[in-house]
Amino acid sequence: MRHLIPVLALLGLTATAALASPGEQRPGHRAEKPASVELGVRPFFLVDDMADSRLKQRLQQCAQRGQFTPRDFSIGHRGAPLQFPEHTVESYTAAARMGAGIVECDVTFTKDKELVCRHAQNDLHTTTNILVTPLAAKCTTPFVPATLDADGKVVTPAKAECRTSDITLAEFKTLRGKMDAFNPAARTPQEYLGGTANFRTDLYSGPTSGTLMTHAESIELFKRLGVKMTPELKSASVTMPFDGFTQAAYAQKMIDEYKQAGVSPRQVFAQSFNINDVLYWVRNEAAFGKQAVYLDDANIVADLPGRNELVDYKSQGIQIVAPPIFALLSTNAAGDIVPSQYARDARAAGLGIIAWSLERSGLLADGNNGFYYQSFDSAIQTEGDVMRVLDVLARDVKVMGVFSDWPATTTFYANCAGLR
Repeated sequence: MRHLIPVLALLGLTATAALASPGEQRPGHRAEKPASVELGVRPFFLVDDMADSRLKQRLQQCAQRGQFTPRDFSIGHRGAPLQFPEHTVESYTAAARMGAGIVECDVTFTKDKELVCRHAQNDLHTTTNILVTPLAAKCTTPFVPATLDADGKVVTPAKAECRTSDITLAEFKTLRGKMDAFNPAARTPQEYLGGTANFRTDLYSGPTSGTLMTHAESIELFKRLGVKMTPELKSASVTMPFDGFTQAAYAQKMIDEYKQAGVSPRQVFAQSFNINDVLYWVRNEAAFGKQAVYLDDANIVADLPGRNELVDYKSQGIQIVAPPIFALLSTNAAGDIVPSQYARDARAAGLGIIAWSLERSGLLADGNNGFYYQSFDSAIQTEGDVMRVLDVLARDVKVMGVFSDWPATTTFYANCAGLR
């Protein structure tokens, strides 16, 4: 924990507000003295880039405030990975500085069954420097160079697979986080570490940053930053049970670390794409299960559950669902962004809704914005349209919160819209 002290000493972010959609109180507490936050220039650039509208006028007036406070509507997706290596001290700290009231640690486990923050059990080869360390020899699939033709085009892409379960916790802690990316044309491990998307940056991925964390360390950091916590129990890449470690024991261990740290269940939004994990918490950890989040893994609109299935979730004790943004939005005959059928059905079923993930699609104005915008991409014309997306999610869909790779955007909107 010694690496946390200098970072934490710089922060005074001890206040958050209760998670709520417009006009709707959510579990939690309201801070007595909310701290001001640092939004930087991006939210204001986005507002300036909007087409003229009443929403733009309101946001422009709000931009003149000069002081903004943390909001639980603003959820740090893996921290702030638009610029900082995900699930690192630096990324989490940046998210809190930008006013995220809730921050996410994706939870997986090491060879010695210790919980750590990584987006997947098998992503160390793309999110850390493991391939250029001696630990590369322990990877499930050691580095294999790309095969290139005479013109330098990739015939067979480079590959590797390194899992947290390949190494012990002590070994994990020797690694450094980097931006999640790889170079498919790599001929060496050093080249493989490249490939960062051009809308991101490697400026904060140096040899003295990218500090990896255990789940328990993330809890202590989040307590000191004054943010609520949304851990996601990740699917294992290994066969479960793993060396006697069952799925139920895995789900329980994650909750036990909050209990051991003295964290109130009201400060924790446990998540999983596995409905059995969510139901385990609902049935065995009722206090935490009350606001456990069932993540939807739909890839296209046709994959989404219908109204009867959503009603069934509620009947089983699930209170909150979290689908990707495209699931919640559509367009009408006039080309406006509107709530989707799924959004209307989830609300009718009495479910709370959290959306993921904003600021993850790069440039928007050039079109073809991919996964998150697939159901309403025709309505996106400028970078500033991200504010229209937020406005419909908040005011019409009435989401509880929005995950973002750059929480300053969601924090700014939440302040302007009066969301907690």
